[in-house]
Amino acid sequence: MIHPTAIVDRKAEIDSSVEIGPYCIIEGNVIIKKESKLLSHIVVQGRTEIGENCTISPFAALGGPPQDISYKKEDTGLCVGNNNIIKEYVTMNRGTIHGKGITRVGDNNFIMAYSHIAHDCIVGNNIIMANCATLAGHVEVSDSVIFAGLCAVHQFCKIGKHAFISGLTGVPKDVPPFMIAAGSRAKLYGLNVVGLERHGFSKEEISKLKKAYRILFRSALPLTESLKIIKEELSGDHIRELVEFIGSSKRGICR
Repeated sequence: MIHPTAIVDRKAEIDSSVEIGPYCIIEGNVIIKKESKLLSHIVVQGRTEIGENCTISPFAALGGPPQDISYKKEDTGLCVGNNNIIKEYVTMNRGTIHGKGITRVGDNNFIMAYSHIAHDCIVGNNIIMANCATLAGHVEVSDSVIFAGLCAVHQFCKIGKHAFISGLTGVPKDVPPFMIAAGSRAKLYGLNVVGLERHGFSKEEISKLKKAYRILFRSALPLTESLKIIKEELSGDHIRELVEFIGSSKRGICR
């Protein structure tokens, strides 16, 4: 159902089950898949794809040009997955040719009011972004991350799985998986135990990760030596993921 006050570009591909509310504007080669709902006063632009069963609240703007002064109207895109809740005044921009050419947002995410996902971001699944959480360009966010309100992530940073970013936090470097980061310039404040328990991590797995955290971030050892000790003394998929994330970091790790 398309409200008579909505403006929909002839080039757009809109599934017959999609609901487009009053005063929405759909401009360009937009694709909106089945059962998604645009409540009212929403703008969707450019080569933007919105997946199934998404609910988008008033005054959200999706697929606008990237906020990048080098952008010259190249054909770039935004791809939003399935089952996402996108609240009021959320903005998501298309990618740039200097990045991957596309901004991607996964499935089952809850993006609260005034949050921003900039050009070329890669956002995973089951993520919560509280009010005014902001991702600069080229940020990569793994699954099941929670951003509290009024936090900001610097461009090119990576956030690992199951991390928790506290409110009013500025993130200038990568945040390893399973950790809590907080502060005006983010520092690590231990393991995200509550989040891990909620996601079914066993006591043994949490205990191993706590030990790895102490070796990595609460000892006086160099990072390379800490990683070597962890590889020798600890095992498991989550330990391996933590070690690989830190070893592959290009911006450096919040500590």
